[in-house]
Amino acid sequence: MTLRIDHVAGGVLAAFGLLVIGLSGDLPVGSLSFPGAGMMPKLLASLLIAFGLMLVLRAGDSAPLADISWQDLPHALRVTAVTALAVSLYQTAGFLRTMTLLLFVLIFGVERRGLVPAAAFSLGVVALTYLLFAVALKTPLEQGVFGF
Repeated sequence: MTLRIDHVAGGVLAAFGLLVIGLSGDLPVGSLSFPGAGMMPKLLASLLIAFGLMLVLRAGDSAPLADISWQDLPHALRVTAVTALAVSLYQTAGFLRTMTLLLFVLIFGVERRGLVPAAAFSLGVVALTYLLFAVALKTPLEQGVFGF
């Protein structure tokens, strides 16, 4: 049997779904009329497992794993590193600073776009997101140690 891209991708998705179910095991599921904190993670993880297994079963249509071009790996590692840094700074720096810097670094630093368009896009997206969630939907966003 030839190992294919979808075999690996589906297996990783199913394994991640199992991990989420394992980690959310202590959260109460509740009922459909009054769902608990564990209902959504378990529901999404179950769907992730199901779709991952379907991907494994349909893997015969995908390319062999040996044919993957690893040419874009450095770019993917840069994006992953910047995102991991943003995740680690989120509670300390807060939503506004972290998301603005994340988008700016990804667009200007990683994607090599212009300074002004990167800054405008970063500020615009974060401002609209803040207005939607914090103002319109009244959802609290992380303020960080600076209070905003």
